[in-house]
Amino acid sequence: MEELFIIVGLGNPGTKYEVTRHNVGFLIIDMLSARHGIKVSKVKHKALTGDGNIGSSRIILVKPQTYMNLSGESVREVMEWFKTPPGNIILIYDDIDVPVGKIRVRPKGSAGTHNGMRSVLYHMQTDEFPRVRVGIGKPPEGWQLADFVLSGFAEHERAVMRDSITAAADAAEAIVKSGVDFAMNRFNK
Repeated sequence: MEELFIIVGLGNPGTKYEVTRHNVGFLIIDMLSARHGIKVSKVKHKALTGDGNIGSSRIILVKPQTYMNLSGESVREVMEWFKTPPGNIILIYDDIDVPVGKIRVRPKGSAGTHNGMRSVLYHMQTDEFPRVRVGIGKPPEGWQLADFVLSGFAEHERAVMRDSITAAADAAEAIVKSGVDFAMNRFNK
């Protein structure tokens, strides 16, 4: 029987937020969708979802539509519907504590400063699931955190962010195909 993985990218719905720092998770889901021909267009579980395969594993791609701070509601519904163990749910999200252009793969951990992840941890009642954190850097002096994460990338950051979005999609695929330890060894440079 094929193994099921749920890959969730965190972000905010709507064109207003499309290419903001906080929507990196959605951008990575879009890349995985394009790579594997998985249309992410079904509205279910307070999310846009798509069903397909990566290698021999069945994949559900998920873009919660609850707005970032309530993402856990959607993640819990998807997890309960598919009866998926937490270890097979991969969360992808932006992180101000990781430098721009870097990614960090972890098998578990806290939410840090990320409200979307706080919601996910609260609703899943566990932190025992793999995640791919994509660095967006720290807010410049004098910036409010909310304004920073809802801003776009500066011209000089765009190429490096394209590379890190590609690397994060590669990391999610590596977790599915070879496990989180393999992905950590390959991508946590």
